[in-house]
This record gives sequence, C-alpha cells and structure tokens, in this order.
Amino acid sequence: MESVMCRPRSIGQDGFMAELHALVVYVPTSHTRKVLDAIGDAGAGRLGNYSHCSFVTPGTGRFTPQEGARPFLGQPGTPEAAAEERIECVVEEHVLAAVVAALRAAHPYEEPAFMTWRVDGWR
Repeated sequence: MESVMCRPRSIGQDGFMAELHALVVYVPTSHTRKVLDAIGDAGAGRLGNYSHCSFVTPGTGRFTPQEGARPFLGQPGTPEAAAEERIECVVEEHVLAAVVAALRAAHPYEEPAFMTWRVDGWR
C-alpha cells in the first residue's frame, strides 16, 4: 500500500488534496508570455492563494527540422539555434490534460518540447 505521506499534495479548489505534477516547457522568447498566460489560465502554477506561479530561465534551443517538417524557425535539413526560455511550474493532476492542451494551442512550434512528471517529495 502506498503512503499518502510520500506524495506531495496541495489543496485543490474543491477543498481536497490534489496530486502534483511538474511541467517544464521550452518556448521561443517571443511567445513566453502567451504560453505562460495560457497554461496559467488552464490551472498551472496554483500554490495556495496564488495562481500563474512559474520559474523562467533563458537558454538556447537547438534542433534540426527533418523533411516534411513545417518549422516556426529555420528550414528542413538545416540545424537551428533559437533564443528560448524554460518555463517550470507545478500542475494539479486533475487539470494536467487541460494545461497540456492549452500549452499546445499557445505554443508556436508544431512539436513543442515539454515534459511532465509526478512530483515526489514535499513542497
């Protein structure tokens, strides 16, 4: 039997404990605000009486579009480097699917680079 003390939980809007997931997404700097607003409006980054909580760091995304790709930046077959930002936040499990859908709708890349995982530990 799994102990509930091993899983971080937050109090959801319904007053019950909610399983937390981490979300990390890489986005071109021109679209950071749009993606932050979309995922926050969908429920990402809720911590107690705060919403839209996140941590953003700059970096360089590198990729090579393959044949058949319709890249936002660059041309198929040519390596590309782009100024991007890494967005990190927590997401309650019951809104995770809606947050991912909002991320995909707001992100300019046809294949956004993002990952989620269940958070193990306390916050």
